[in-house]
Amino acid sequence: MAQSLVLDGESLVAPGEIRRAARRVAAPDPGHLIVATAELALSLDVSIRQFKSGIEPNAIIERLTDALHQIRRRFHPEVWDVIVPIAQSHPVAHYLHQDPLTRWSFEKPRGYSGDARLLDFIYGRPEIEDAVLSASNLGRSIYAYTRNASSSVAVRERRDILARRVDEIALARPGSTEVLAIAAGHLREGPLSRALGAGAIRRWVALDQDPMSVGTVTRDFAGTSVEAVNGSVKSLLGGRHALGMFDFVYAAGLYDYLPDAVAVKLTKKCVSMLKPGGTFLFANFSPETEVDGYMETFMNWALLLRSEREMGLIASESVTGADVKVSVWSGSNRSIVYCEIQRPQ
Repeated sequence: MAQSLVLDGESLVAPGEIRRAARRVAAPDPGHLIVATAELALSLDVSIRQFKSGIEPNAIIERLTDALHQIRRRFHPEVWDVIVPIAQSHPVAHYLHQDPLTRWSFEKPRGYSGDARLLDFIYGRPEIEDAVLSASNLGRSIYAYTRNASSSVAVRERRDILARRVDEIALARPGSTEVLAIAAGHLREGPLSRALGAGAIRRWVALDQDPMSVGTVTRDFAGTSVEAVNGSVKSLLGGRHALGMFDFVYAAGLYDYLPDAVAVKLTKKCVSMLKPGGTFLFANFSPETEVDGYMETFMNWALLLRSEREMGLIASESVTGADVKVSVWSGSNRSIVYCEIQRPQ
């Protein structure tokens, strides 16, 4: 049963709302729905036959994820909206949801998409080992694929990038570095930070709306400079937290769920919280994500995908007239885009 969690209406957006927010194109061709539905039915029926025939699960999932990606890319968003529930109700879901990662994402035990425990499945953390071991042989085989899909590789790279960035900043400001993580989850980048382990960080605030995540961070980082704070985009924008100023502020997975207007408001707020020379980093899944169709259907994990250009537009609108340096780049497999805004010294 899903946890009862009240969403603030801005930081955590439901899948259907994300698809509606992303729709900015003309009406679809009426015949396209027929074609897309037929292509989907064929692909899903082939997957069922392959599962029943004992075909290697990796081959089945790879073919299926590519087919879903192509359908999502080729057809109108309103056509895709119809496709999603058809796929989700297909009998092939019985096989795919034996994967603990796919099932957790689809069922949303914490009440929302992309929660910190889901990321623990992607990270392969010890906390999820029992769930993996209790899965069926097929489920573990599918998990071996999904935790190493391009999106999962990009999420692990994102964690590593954040830890390195904290250490780079702490090296330049030893002992005085202050960091703010927004929608921090379980702060899994924290243990990878050498500066944190060496006591070289003065303060690392982990802000999150999920009380379970706040509790996990409080427990796991007891005795360190990490401070867990319960808060959301809405409470942050509303000025309900007296958090102070920071050398490094970042939002790793939050922008995937923020409409443009809220993303700009949050970016402005974060830049205003930077000390001279401070940096704000935010990341977003890219339209080049190859497993987006599988994520939105069988994982029920919808995201607002943004290109480098779109990330740059959010940054430029947020810092109009300000003396800052903006840089935008993609991760190694281009599934995630990063944007950094740095204040001058």
